[in-house]
Amino acid sequence: MKKYYLMTILWCAFLTVIITVRSETITVEGKKIVIGLFSLGKMVGWQSEMFDGETLYRLVKDKNKQVLMADSESAASGLVYKQQIDLEQTPWLNWSWKTESVLTGLDETQKTGDDFTARLYVIVDGGLVFWQTHALNYVWSSSHEKGEKWSNPYTSNATMFAIEAGEAALGDWQHYSRNIRSDFKQLVGKDIRYIDAVAIMTDTDNSRQKTKAYYGDIFFTDKKQESVMESDDEIN
Repeated sequence: MKKYYLMTILWCAFLTVIITVRSETITVEGKKIVIGLFSLGKMVGWQSEMFDGETLYRLVKDKNKQVLMADSESAASGLVYKQQIDLEQTPWLNWSWKTESVLTGLDETQKTGDDFTARLYVIVDGGLVFWQTHALNYVWSSSHEKGEKWSNPYTSNATMFAIEAGEAALGDWQHYSRNIRSDFKQLVGKDIRYIDAVAIMTDTDNSRQKTKAYYGDIFFTDKKQESVMESDDEIN
């Protein structure tokens, strides 16, 4: 029940928490909003949500770079960062991740197979009309082809998108710069201006398997980034 529970927790949190912009920095290219500055050991603003067991998240070194490691064994817990982002100003979400193994034998369209070695959620709050809350999930899929999408088996309000898939990229950092407003239009069918939270999760509670994933810095920009391993700016 963890995926439905995640959506419920986020809905309730948005009804009781005033969401404020914590940081906005200006780069040479334009605006940048940093929400995950793991390369400098910063975890400010990230809140843990436990669902079934605990995925362990901690800062580690990877080839002299500090990153966030997620270690999951038959468990599911995530990290949530609540911040409203204006996609007219900074529509590009930038992040990187790495894993050395994918989960096996799963049907990700079923509740019993809804586990991923790496996933990143982008959430739009529906406010009092909680059924209008929507989430777009970028995942490293073990059973879909890269570029495929499907509905989350726990709630139709969450769309899954295989931004990475299979074993071809194992052991190498994968970098992404996605226009969230465009992706919501194309993948979710919603034209939105604001998103209200970002979450990451590595989970294995359904499959009872074990996996590790590594997450680099996470930040929004007004333009597409070529390399997103690190952000140069601190969170104020």
